[in-house]
Amino acid sequence: MMSSPIPTREDALALLKKYNRSDSLIKHAFAVEGVMRYMARKYGEDENVWGVVGLVHDLDYEQFPDQHCKKTEEILKENNWPDHLIRAVVSHGWGICSDVQPQTTMEKVLFAIDELTGLVATSALVRPTKSVLDMKAKSVKKKWKDKRFAAKVDRSIIQQGVDMLGVELGELITDTIMGMREVADEIGLKGDA
Repeated sequence: MMSSPIPTREDALALLKKYNRSDSLIKHAFAVEGVMRYMARKYGEDENVWGVVGLVHDLDYEQFPDQHCKKTEEILKENNWPDHLIRAVVSHGWGICSDVQPQTTMEKVLFAIDELTGLVATSALVRPTKSVLDMKAKSVKKKWKDKRFAAKVDRSIIQQGVDMLGVELGELITDTIMGMREVADEIGLKGDA
């Protein structure tokens, strides 16, 4: 059987906007895409493949929050996405709303950075510059310890991802910041820096 072609960024973006109107969800998708692209380059992988996976990872969240990941899987299948990309997207919900365990590096990175982009974004917004452009991992690590700060961010999921990848938390935070810097304008975190 022929495998489906890799969707373009334009295809992925059109799909994202078809199912999502929320500014915050679209910015989150751009943040995750930016970090996935950055990480793909770091790991010597295909930036477009990792980017489109990041862009659509929460495709169903706005309209079908109670069917998160399951509905995305249906939508991507209907749109003839390759199975390995569908699997990668669904695996980011492992242990929460999916039983698909991240196995490839792409899957593990998505799992680890999904929640982390939220912590980085929230940390940036309380800075005087409101920017990721001048932010360092150290300031995010300080916020990490304060469980009341960005209380919705599940730090245990991030830690699980760090362990899966076999990296230090500080390294992953730095990589996440670097990826988000590349899309700072689109995600509203360019600030005054």
